[in-house]
Order: sequence, then structure tokens, then C-alpha cells
Amino acid sequence: MEIVALPGQAATGKVWLVGAGPGDVDLLTVKAFRVLQSADAVLYDALVSEDILALIPKHAEKIAVGKRAGKHSAAQSEINQLLVTKAYTRKNVVRLKGGDPFIFGRGGEELETIVAAGVDFEVVPGITAASGTAAYAGIPLTHRDYAQGVSFITGHCKLESRPMDWQAYANPNNTLVVYMGILNAELIKQGLMGAGRSAQTPVAIVSKATTSNQQTFIGTLNNIDELANHPDLVMPALMVIGEVVELAGSLNWFTPDNSQLNNPELAAQLK
Repeated sequence: MEIVALPGQAATGKVWLVGAGPGDVDLLTVKAFRVLQSADAVLYDALVSEDILALIPKHAEKIAVGKRAGKHSAAQSEINQLLVTKAYTRKNVVRLKGGDPFIFGRGGEELETIVAAGVDFEVVPGITAASGTAAYAGIPLTHRDYAQGVSFITGHCKLESRPMDWQAYANPNNTLVVYMGILNAELIKQGLMGAGRSAQTPVAIVSKATTSNQQTFIGTLNNIDELANHPDLVMPALMVIGEVVELAGSLNWFTPDNSQLNNPELAAQLK
């Protein structure tokens, strides 16, 4: 889709690409809050929490353009065009994204469109889902005794037609965080185990992280597909794979009323 600007006119507005963080409104940055308060139009994703949306000024135009697996409410090309159009008709346009816009948030793609259209912009980073989820689940992503590195990957693509370099992610001394991987849990399991990662590698799937509905499902790589199909698992959810998950039982400090370590036997072993 070709992006259309207004011939002979310059965009008078500015686009702010803002990370809303993983869900807890208290994790929103001060700068993100300040930008939201001055917004004239906000294009927001499905992962942005209601508490954060409540901070948008009443006069601001609010446009839901969220994406969920199998439930896309707007094509990326349409979102790009909206950003350009609003920049010609509004002063402060906020593109509000869950987590951090530059980590699996398509922020770079949207900014390329903004640049091509000659629109002024600024980026406000947010706490990414990986760090927020891990912190609230009591799982340090790196630890001198367990993991000397961490990798973030996305698992939502057609892995059969776009093969991953599983060998690069099978290092037992690294933590692997998988965004959008629930629907491909079996493929992730096969890929990592086929590359040599132990079937007994601890795994956590954290649902609705940093919110009052957070739940942590703990198991091993061998049964990650079973965890992903747990009847109580609610999207969004993130996978953490690696020895650091062993610390979840002792470092889990966040205990909302309905939060639990689902898999009591293994949870007891990790304490």
C-alpha cells in the first residue's frame, strides 16, 4: 500500500512512538506519562492495559489498532497511513505500544514510513515484556551461576517455512525468551531438543504478566507443549526457557490474589 501525504502541505504534527510497558500502570515511564497527557490522538495496541488507556486525555481521539494472533484489527499498512494522516491534522500523535516499541513491536517499520513522509517523530522506550515478565515472576534473565547471556526471539512466524537457527539458541548457559510462541510450542520444543538442549531444561510460561491476573506455569522443555495448552492459560503469555527458571520458587515476590505457580510438585522442587 502506497502511503499518501497531502500534496503541497507539510505535516504540522509530531508522532511520538511510546512504549507502554508490560501492563502494570506503575511501570509506565514518567516521560511516557507526560507525552500521553499532551496527546491529541492516540493509536493504541491491544496489549495496552485499561489503566494506562485511562490516562489518555478525554479530548484526545482514541483509535484501537491492536494486533492479536488471529485477531488483527488493522493491517500494518493501514496503521502506517493513519499515523501519517493524523500527523497532518493533529499536533501530538501518540503511537502507544505494549512493552517496548523496538522489541518485536514493529516500531522500526512504522518509523520508516514516518521518515519517508517527512513527519517529525520521537521515540519513548518502555519496559519490554521480557524484563517486566521475568522480574514479576522472580526469574532473573541472567545469573552468574545459571546463565551468562539471554536471547529474545519471536515464535509467531511460520516456523516450518522460515526455519530458525535452533543451534544458536540451544546453549545451556543462556536464557531464551520467546515472544508470541504459545501456538508453536511443539515446534519450539522439537527445535531446541533437536539442537541438543536438554529435555529437562526448566521452562516458565507467564500469563498476563505484571497484572492482577498474572499466572506462572512451570515445567520443563519436554512438556512445554502441555503448558502451552493449559486450560487456565490466558493470552498474552511469554515463555522463559533456561536454568534461571529454577529460581522462580524462591524469588517469586509478586503474589496477586489469583496468581499461582501452576505445577505444585515442580514448584516445590524449585524452592
